Amino acid sequence: QVQLAESGGGLVQAGGSLRLSCVASGGTFSTAGMAWFRRAPGKEREFVAFIRWNVDSTAYADFVKGRFTISSDNAKNMVFLQMDSLEPEETAVYYCAAKDPRRYWRNYVSQPEYNYWGQGTQVTVSS
Repeated sequence: QVQLAESGGGLVQAGGSLRLSCVASGGTFSTAGMAWFRRAPGKEREFVAFIRWNVDSTAYADFVKGRFTISSDNAKNMVFLQMDSLEPEETAVYYCAAKDPRRYWRNYVSQPEYNYWGQGTQVTVSS
């Protein structure tokens, strides 16, 4: 069974940066793609960024506006999210998710497309 574990969250001032990491474990890991989602207080969980595995094709939510970068280290089964110019309204729990390798890599915004989820890491942006 695949397990995902996020790290790298914390408290940062507005305009600051954080780098989130997610590592997959549990047997031989393979995936069609991995993504980051987030859930702000009182809001629904939303898509942030996606990377297609072994291809490095990426996609981002519009609100990222070039401030976030998703990347991966396939050899280490890891995905990263570099977040710059953070804003207070981006305070949220950030989740890592992975698709089963048999799934089509598109439809990356849809949460039911992801088979595996991490527990989340808290990101707090102070004003």
